[in-house]
Amino acid sequence: MNVFSEGRIGNLILKNRWIHSATHEGNANPDGSCGPDIIELNRKIAAGGVAANIVSFAFVHDTGHSLHGQIGIHNDGMIPGLAKMAEAIKKENCRAIIQIGHAGCHANESLSHAQSIGPSPMVNVKGGVTRQMTKTEIEDSIQWFADAARRAKEAGFEGIQLHMAHGYLLCSFLSPHYNHREDEYGGSIEGRIKLPLEVIQAVRREVGPDFPLLAKLNCEDGLDSGMTYDIMGHNVEILQRAGLDAIEISGGCSADGAKWPSSRGFNPQTPEEEGYFKKAAPYFRAKCSLPLILVGGNRTLEAGETMIADGTCDFLSISRPLIREPGLINRWAAGDTSRAKCISCNLCRDQLFAQKETSLFCPFAALD
Repeated sequence: MNVFSEGRIGNLILKNRWIHSATHEGNANPDGSCGPDIIELNRKIAAGGVAANIVSFAFVHDTGHSLHGQIGIHNDGMIPGLAKMAEAIKKENCRAIIQIGHAGCHANESLSHAQSIGPSPMVNVKGGVTRQMTKTEIEDSIQWFADAARRAKEAGFEGIQLHMAHGYLLCSFLSPHYNHREDEYGGSIEGRIKLPLEVIQAVRREVGPDFPLLAKLNCEDGLDSGMTYDIMGHNVEILQRAGLDAIEISGGCSADGAKWPSSRGFNPQTPEEEGYFKKAAPYFRAKCSLPLILVGGNRTLEAGETMIADGTCDFLSISRPLIREPGLINRWAAGDTSRAKCISCNLCRDQLFAQKETSLFCPFAALD
């Protein structure tokens, strides 16, 4: 097994072990629909050699809208644009997967036009007050994800990734930092995982038993009394039984004070520094036999080959390096194995989040 060998997620054959990790593109239409620019951006990434392109963070309901220019999958009107995107990705011999989620307490109230919601009341990172969800709203949220999954399949995507990381809605129910409920949706690991399990079950009913279903999951939150490796290990054991086909391990939250390497612009210089979350892999392997996708600081072919060969993970996902050079994987496959040109400066992200730009791009790419 090596980085250019075929891999499998569920019944989906991937041509190699490289995946584009879901990345907020910033240039969806104001209503969340996909126009030609965002389709072309994802087509270009797909053409660069990755085996799968996970299109990012489509909000499943208006109340979960968090970012300007974010893709929506919250109503059937989104399907035509999403179908064009899925088709463009697949034409490049790349698997089309879409990440769906709800921002929960990190929703942008100026976009969602509603008070943010979550498992428990809290002051969120934007200074607003998040309202505790009622049981009726929890039941509604399960249907939001199920409906979004149906739309993804109708649009022609070949897999779905549930966003259970970074402090968003499903992550916040899993995390003891966010979830202080005393009903059946909190109070213990089994209570905190109840909503994510019910979402998986509802999505499975919509898309069927054979449709590839992935999750992005925090191994730790970086917050007091938050997710730990041990809790994550317990969770993946339960999530595997629920019917997932693969898990991407990530970490950190919007409220973590930029503790994580990707947030503070850390640029790994040695293979040992790559793979920010590889320390979580043994906890994952001890409890779960699903394919493990590892994101974070993957910058060289050498480090990637090592992590695949020694069984640390089954797939490697990358984000910022593909913004700098979409054809990175093709370059490595062709024999130019020099490190990725990305220097982790975060100008791509910072310009977009500050709304100085409307589309994700690297200002240094023009130098190539």
